[in-house]
Amino acid sequence: MIKIGDVVLDNHIIVGPMAGISNYSFRSIIKQFNPALIYSEMISDKAICYENKKTIKMTEVDENEKPITLQLFGKDVDTLVKAAQFLDNNTNCDIIDLNMGCPVPKVCKSNGGSSLMLDVEYSSQIVKAICDNVKKPVTVKIRAGWDSNHINGVDFACQMAKTGIKALAIHPRTRAQYYSGHSDWNMIKQIKEKITSIPIIGNGDIFSLQDYLNMKQLTHCDFFMVSRGSLGNPWLIKQLVDYDKYSVITENPTMIEKLNQCILHCQKLIELKGEKTGIKEMRGHACWYINSMPHANKVKAQINHMENYQQFVQIIESYRTMIENDDFSQLDDIN
Repeated sequence: MIKIGDVVLDNHIIVGPMAGISNYSFRSIIKQFNPALIYSEMISDKAICYENKKTIKMTEVDENEKPITLQLFGKDVDTLVKAAQFLDNNTNCDIIDLNMGCPVPKVCKSNGGSSLMLDVEYSSQIVKAICDNVKKPVTVKIRAGWDSNHINGVDFACQMAKTGIKALAIHPRTRAQYYSGHSDWNMIKQIKEKITSIPIIGNGDIFSLQDYLNMKQLTHCDFFMVSRGSLGNPWLIKQLVDYDKYSVITENPTMIEKLNQCILHCQKLIELKGEKTGIKEMRGHACWYINSMPHANKVKAQINHMENYQQFVQIIESYRTMIENDDFSQLDDIN
């Protein structure tokens, strides 16, 4: 039986947290492809403590998207514990995660995210206090370290394993790297070899089935977390799940399937955030969906200027017709 704490999971594929992306609309799209577990985007501990309405809304969990991890970020023991207790007692989430990997300056300047890795003793106190005060399983997500002079991911992970957490996710890039260069999968391997008491979740640079197989062969980690690889390509999750469960290689989606899914994604985003905000956020998602498709750059330029759902549908449906007919002579007339 596959488990994190007492949470039973169906497979070994996890969809990781992405700030500004892993909201309910995105999670409902991803859920169709049957990952074992989905993470929410980061949620501020202090905003929960201040009972911010927008933040409290972010903690709502639909029964259909379970199992789900709600991820907290912050730096103060008291507010993190209070926020974790709120998630424990007042939400339908299955797991509570503490973010210690976010590289965004706004988060790090307030001593949250990756900056917590600069003080392992204090971070251990935070995590132990959370574990001691909630019933739901607690996990943490870390990076390789702060920068090339402070690579402490292995030692940090070993300390975290002593706090009471039920799993640890590692994205083996430093904070200074952000998402540049390559993640050091050897660090995942080292952590897995040293820690046998809890599952280790490998994260970083899984963009294909072959990437997943390579990470699995090298690291032997327990779970595999996909984040950026799912943007515009939720079918990757299905490919990994199908192989993980059945050793079956699933075909890539057609371009028409991608465009149909893109429209559905837009509808869900507008339903969640309203047309103005939904269309603005959909510009990025739509561009991810059409990456590598014919004349994608021209279509992206039009997408980035769309103002409403009607324009969006017109662009996508016109593009779909061109693909079906293999005729792009009218591409410049899309508006």
